Amino acid sequence: MTGRKGSTTLQGVGIPAMTLSHPRLLGGALAAPANPTRASLQGVTFTVSSKGEGSVRQLTIATSGTPQAIAPIRQEILGSVSGVEVADLDANGLPEVYVFITSAGSGSYGSVEGWALNKGRRSLSTIHMPELSGQAAQGYQGHDEFAVVELTLARRFPIYRPGDSNAKPTGGTRQISYKLVPGEASWQLKPVRVDTY
Repeated sequence: MTGRKGSTTLQGVGIPAMTLSHPRLLGGALAAPANPTRASLQGVTFTVSSKGEGSVRQLTIATSGTPQAIAPIRQEILGSVSGVEVADLDANGLPEVYVFITSAGSGSYGSVEGWALNKGRRSLSTIHMPELSGQAAQGYQGHDEFAVVELTLARRFPIYRPGDSNAKPTGGTRQISYKLVPGEASWQLKPVRVDTY
């Protein structure tokens, strides 16, 4: 990776990349966010909390700063909350909240749950992230990191070659950049770039 004018980019491709000094990373391990976590953007605050023991937990998203109260979102998640970010990836003036979830077990598989504030600021719509597939999924065995990078959501993970142990991947790193696009019934995170380094 190459730093240019204080920003980190992938060498040769000129797009921002996450670094190991990301705020949720401490010595290479994910640091759990505060519970509850509050994040605000454009006058709207999302309060994210989770309760429960083991791999099944109850996630709650409460919203404030909207013209009328929005009922909290409650859903079960498999794993623990490893991060929360608020962004406006489609630059429409309406924020989204992204909750990063890490599964239990040695793989620490990552997933994203997200919600976007709708026009009128009176309701939220879900954001769907597709499963990894095709070439982007080759060598994937978890250990995901997520971050908002400018107007994209970036997902980064180590690449495993056949015979690699869980603790020692040797295939480099893959970063997938997603854009937020409208879907048929909800918002979609669409992969727009895959980089391997």
